[in-house]
Amino acid sequence: MKIVVIGGTGLIGGQVVARLRAQGLEAVAASPSTGVDTVTGAGLADALREATVVIDVANAPAFDAETALNFFEKSGENLLAAERDAGVRHHLALSVVGTDHLQASGYFRAKLAQEALIARSGVPYTIVRATQFFEFMASLADFSTKGDVVTLMTATMQPIASADVAAALADLVTVAPRHGIVEIAGPEQGPLAEFVATWLGHIDDPRAVTFEASSDYFGVAVEDGTLVPGPDAWIMPTRYDDWLATAAAHHGKHR
Repeated sequence: MKIVVIGGTGLIGGQVVARLRAQGLEAVAASPSTGVDTVTGAGLADALREATVVIDVANAPAFDAETALNFFEKSGENLLAAERDAGVRHHLALSVVGTDHLQASGYFRAKLAQEALIARSGVPYTIVRATQFFEFMASLADFSTKGDVVTLMTATMQPIASADVAAALADLVTVAPRHGIVEIAGPEQGPLAEFVATWLGHIDDPRAVTFEASSDYFGVAVEDGTLVPGPDAWIMPTRYDDWLATAAAHHGKHR
């Protein structure tokens, strides 16, 4: 079985490729740095030749509405057309829990457009919606900072380790396409503010932290429950404290 991982040199893609290879599967890391550009189509036909499964974890180069929509539409159209030509039997794509409830954001409108493109492509597919990654707590803090104060929303979230996202994607390679959505999340729910504040405490960040129920999520107002999965979600095992013990130490080495 040959599996092509689009975005295979990034945070999630690199881990997916490593897991698949450890299982003895042929996994190809496809990205512009390896000569495969889904936006222009360059290298796609060669990369997908004899591929059984394609896993798309590539992300837009920027989060504004125009850039994101242009990326997901052009990339998706080229990739899915190449998959049809190559006879790919399963398209796995990574998306985000809450995408359909975050449509005030141009980025999430673009993600929903990507999902719709996949669903009508004719290629057997599974869309994997993941909750926010543990690794993005620093970005959430930085986005929410004005001066020396981090203002964080109190809406509930259920974040997940990137390693667990990679594990779920690798597991889905060997099962039949769902022709629908699978949600995945970490094992713990809590206020977004507490997850981010705990991260800041672990790295001894000096910024002050305040909590506001009305604060937004990357510029978008959310209702409590938007960032958590439904009752049928796959619950992955890594707990936040266990991840923090390693991540905070790694952060300290690179400060």
